[in-house]
Amino acid sequence: MSAAEPVPAPLQGYLAYLNNERGYSPLTAENYARDIRRLFALAGATPLPDLKSHHIRRYIAQLHSSGLGGRSLARVLSAWRGFYSYLMRDHGCKSNPCVGLRAPKAPKTLPHALSPDEAVKLVEMPVETPLDARDKAMFELLYSSGLRLAELVSLDPIDMDYSDASVRVTGKGNKTRIVPLGSHAIDALQAWMKVREQIAKPDETALFVGKNGARISPRTVQLQLRQRGITQGIASGVHPHLLRHSFATHVLQSSGDLRAVQEMLGHASISTTQVYTHLDFQYLSKIYDGAHPRAKKKT
Repeated sequence: MSAAEPVPAPLQGYLAYLNNERGYSPLTAENYARDIRRLFALAGATPLPDLKSHHIRRYIAQLHSSGLGGRSLARVLSAWRGFYSYLMRDHGCKSNPCVGLRAPKAPKTLPHALSPDEAVKLVEMPVETPLDARDKAMFELLYSSGLRLAELVSLDPIDMDYSDASVRVTGKGNKTRIVPLGSHAIDALQAWMKVREQIAKPDETALFVGKNGARISPRTVQLQLRQRGITQGIASGVHPHLLRHSFATHVLQSSGDLRAVQEMLGHASISTTQVYTHLDFQYLSKIYDGAHPRAKKKT
């Protein structure tokens, strides 16, 4: 089933449930929809309430053989499991065939992070036009406060508190948190606000807008940041989540305060944040190998 085909009524209801009751962002809900469409496609003419655990195992095996990795399959299973819970609650489905099933384990990979010098090189950019001012403010804010892409594009000017050097962010699950703002981000944001009205529609409430004067799209942010990375000669592909990883890594390297990083990132569980301790250890290991006389290999 492609995204262009009609959405089955139960899926429409589930997406409304995710948006209205669970407070999920449209982007997150669409990711769920994409995974659930896979289930409809794999099931074919078989009604979903008739599927059993062995069907789901076979579908997961098919997706795995087509190249989907362990992490993606775990996400797919989670989406299917949640959808079946909704069907049991609101549509009389008798059982959840996904309960107890696990995806193949994915190899543990650490998120890539820019070096501090690369991050500064990326965000320190010349400003000649209002769009330059917008991009600089967005990039500084992503690196200064570790925001998710969906959080960035949903901001309004009222969310900024320059006197308190903070920004109010609505994250996953519609949870609100207050995140510090760095001085460079404040300067860039205030410079953008001085020229924002040259682009924004008169009634537009968004902090960041596109060329059409309406709220900027996530895709535009991704493209602008990628182009900035290419311009600056940064070898790794630059994307918004890379700046979030870099923010977390650099704050942890400087402070060692894992709990503070967890709060700023808006992670529900500290286990999610602990991946950055591995990144920090890698960083310290490189410093050790390069500086400690007993670490150097004999030639």
